[in-house]
Amino acid sequence: MIYFWIFLGGGLGSLARFLGSGAVARCFGETFPWGTLLVNVTGSLLIGMFAALTGPDGRWLVAPAARQFVMIGVLGGFTTFSSFSLQTLELARDGDWLRAGLNAVLSLVLCLAAVWLGHILASTLNFWKGL
Repeated sequence: MIYFWIFLGGGLGSLARFLGSGAVARCFGETFPWGTLLVNVTGSLLIGMFAALTGPDGRWLVAPAARQFVMIGVLGGFTTFSSFSLQTLELARDGDWLRAGLNAVLSLVLCLAAVWLGHILASTLNFWKGL
């Protein structure tokens, strides 16, 4: 049954990615993959928060199947590392090394910062739970 829930979560996450990155692309254009970058940073923030909030020392008791649904399914479908890789490759192949490098560096730095921030925010919530 867990396979079904991961499948369903992946579909929901993919739909959210399509709608979110498409909206950003319509607003800011497609010369730089801002939509993919925003989705990856947001997904990193959310997975960091959810992992900390539902971990062994977390604020919320969540069944392992529910964690898998959210973290592997929804957020795995939502984040777009494969899209990031393809878009960066296409920028590089087009000779746009500045944008390719900028996309790679911003994605790495901002996603790592977002997952760290999500973990810190959730850990703070967990701390206040005990008071």
